[in-house]
Amino acid sequence: MGIIWTAYIFDETEKKYDSILLKQSSSFETKSELLGIDIGYFKLYMPEFSGEEVFVQILDSNDNVIQEQMIQTKMSVGYFDFEENGDYTLKITNIAKNQINIEMEFGNTNSQKMYPSGIIIFVGAIVMLIMAFFKIKNYNIEQPEENIS
Repeated sequence: MGIIWTAYIFDETEKKYDSILLKQSSSFETKSELLGIDIGYFKLYMPEFSGEEVFVQILDSNDNVIQEQMIQTKMSVGYFDFEENGDYTLKITNIAKNQINIEMEFGNTNSQKMYPSGIIIFVGAIVMLIMAFFKIKNYNIEQPEENIS
């Protein structure tokens, strides 16, 4: 139940999807309005990946860099903290020698709304551990009798 609740909350978040063909040394920016204090995320997918590198920056509403990283994998997910309302920018720069097709997702995780479902998941895991402990505790292995001659 808790996992379904968590998946539903994450699915209902504000997300922005884009797809772009980046030429060598070019950049692409997309913005998303993020509210409150929470955790934002970005997901990049390069369908025809063959070792290319892209440079990713997350900028706040004042154009301050709050996170940057080099991505060298076919799919990458990154998370960042934000502490104020505003338009946050995902800036992707192609540093490879050839053009790259990139599919991206950018938005808010709504992690603050996931606490109740997380508690349900935690309680369920503890109950399963207790049940497994009692099942193992009461489990007996029969030993064959030894033939004494």
